[in-house]
Amino acid sequence: MIKIAIAFGILVSTALLMKKKDMSYRQSILKTLYPMIMWSSHSSGAKQVLSNSKLSTAPISFYTLHAKAIDGSDIDFAAFKGKKIMIVNTASDCGFTGQYEALEKLHQQYKDDLVVLGFPANDFKEQESKDNQNIAAFCKKNYGVTFPLMEKSIVIKKSHQNEVHQWLSDMNLNGWCNQAPAWNFCKYLVNENGVLVNYFPMTIDPLDPIVTAAIEKK
Repeated sequence: MIKIAIAFGILVSTALLMKKKDMSYRQSILKTLYPMIMWSSHSSGAKQVLSNSKLSTAPISFYTLHAKAIDGSDIDFAAFKGKKIMIVNTASDCGFTGQYEALEKLHQQYKDDLVVLGFPANDFKEQESKDNQNIAAFCKKNYGVTFPLMEKSIVIKKSHQNEVHQWLSDMNLNGWCNQAPAWNFCKYLVNENGVLVNYFPMTIDPLDPIVTAAIEKK
């Protein structure tokens, strides 16, 4: 425990000394601590992965959904037919914000077969207080994000939950899954036929072999 405490102290001190000009001290510290956060939480996260083993199809087609991009333009999900889709609820001030970098790498690695969609939300401890313009700028400057971001919305089961996360978290709509995001950076994978196949919690990194195996599955 003493060694862990010393290592933690060194990491925090390093983050303070290496603060990025476009990040707050909190964001710098969280980015530095991200590998430790993921290492300590991976084993519990693996138990929370959900899979559509029977490939239950959706009563309501995924391709009927729409969302607003962060620039205000309309996104018609029918345009994604034939590709796998990863949908992630995101935030700028979370211990898991470092996943933006991994999501961008995933986007680049599988760009011919996979679409990554980020849904910024302020649903957990107000960890996304920025407006759409500043969210987009933060992601691009600090994590090089080029995958599509949607406008800030509500992703949990409450009034005004966006229609995409309504579909993802209601088995009457998607065919099997009632799991809403448990925290920031929960990931849903929809296959090339519009079937929701996996839910990955925030404690599973986007580049984890569990995720990449699901993406590569035929």
